[in-house]
Amino acid sequence: MFSARFAILAQKLSNRLRGSTPRRIVLALVLPFVGVMAAFGIAPDTVTDTVDRKTVVEELKLPPLAVTDAAPEQTYWREVRIERGDTIASVLQRLDVDQASAVLLLQHTRDARALYRLIPGRTVRAHVSETGQLLALRYLNSTQLMKVDLDRDVLRVWEGPADVETRVHMRSGEIVSSLFAATDAAGMSDSIATQIADVFSTDIDFHRDLRRGDRFAAVYEVQYHQGEPIRAGRLLSAEFVNQGKTFHAVWFDSGDGQGGGYYTLDGQNIRKAFLRSPLEFSRISSGFSSGRFHPVLKTWRAHRGVDYAAPTGTRVKSTGGGIVEFVGRQGGYGNLVVIRHQARFTTWYAHLSRFAPGLHKGKRISQGEVIGFVGSTGMATGPHLHYEFRINNVHHDPMRIAMPPAPPLAPQHRAAFEEVARPMSERLALLRQIRTTSAN
Repeated sequence: MFSARFAILAQKLSNRLRGSTPRRIVLALVLPFVGVMAAFGIAPDTVTDTVDRKTVVEELKLPPLAVTDAAPEQTYWREVRIERGDTIASVLQRLDVDQASAVLLLQHTRDARALYRLIPGRTVRAHVSETGQLLALRYLNSTQLMKVDLDRDVLRVWEGPADVETRVHMRSGEIVSSLFAATDAAGMSDSIATQIADVFSTDIDFHRDLRRGDRFAAVYEVQYHQGEPIRAGRLLSAEFVNQGKTFHAVWFDSGDGQGGGYYTLDGQNIRKAFLRSPLEFSRISSGFSSGRFHPVLKTWRAHRGVDYAAPTGTRVKSTGGGIVEFVGRQGGYGNLVVIRHQARFTTWYAHLSRFAPGLHKGKRISQGEVIGFVGSTGMATGPHLHYEFRINNVHHDPMRIAMPPAPPLAPQHRAAFEEVARPMSERLALLRQIRTTSAN
């Protein structure tokens, strides 16, 4: 059918075109039932080069291009950790800062002098241009944040408290040689080691009682600034096993304005009325005795106190709360501080190199407060502290006498204490379990 219809159409078209001599014939067939088909052809002897050709050139006007400013100079924040022996010049050099002009500006700005007392381990952040031009500095010194901003040759300095975040850390360790070596190995700061020794000092003599294999665990605060630890905070709880005997301590503040303190897990006050030692760490060079050869007088005589060998400048703490009865120089004692505790007790601290600032007769002193510094004034052959403990002006050996206890936890604070002590006890138990598991 398709072929027949195609033949009929072709015949009709041929009849219409017969007798004509077109120069160009275009044949088109439309087949609706299958779509559209088209065929093109050129008759023989058709001349194609008679078509006129013309080149047209037209100039188009483009809108003016907007002139934009040059791309702003890139700036960067860089950070380096302060190393021992660093100066602000060496720090700026590692920060790729054009240090000559920056150091000159900082040297002539009184408010920026803190940058010349850099603390190893801290960091300095610098805002620097592509060309090394210093735009700003940020330095955290302890808990104080210093901001230095430079605008051409104008330098602005701001110093104030840094925003800090407090986190709780948990660590444990074992005594091999010393408490400080053990806490270093456990990743704890010297501040926490000192607090541990201070808390348990009424039960443990850290000068003589430590043994290899003694163990400790601690829960404590660490303050952070922008993710960087800046200093250790308060010891919250601790466990110390000394010669097989276990001691516990939990910090608790009742909020009644009396200040906090450390208690055992069952609420007993750890503090005694007096500390065993007025020094944090030292060596006993001469104990309490009824007869000792005096190194200066070259004669045998009673030694009614305890001598602690320590470097000049070591801090001396009051072993108990009381009132300063004497501060000054007195004969062979040299620089001397006498503190009266209640009515019957007095403590004497001799051969001091200097007194604590603001110390004077009649001043009230808290237990553990610094009252002076080790020296060798008076009849002393070298730097040490001579410490006496008197009851009704009679000398007693402070290393042997039974110290009176401090006031116990008040009954109305018992429930609040339990809320604090329970989670701390669980954390210490967890540290104990981890230590036991790692040892197996």
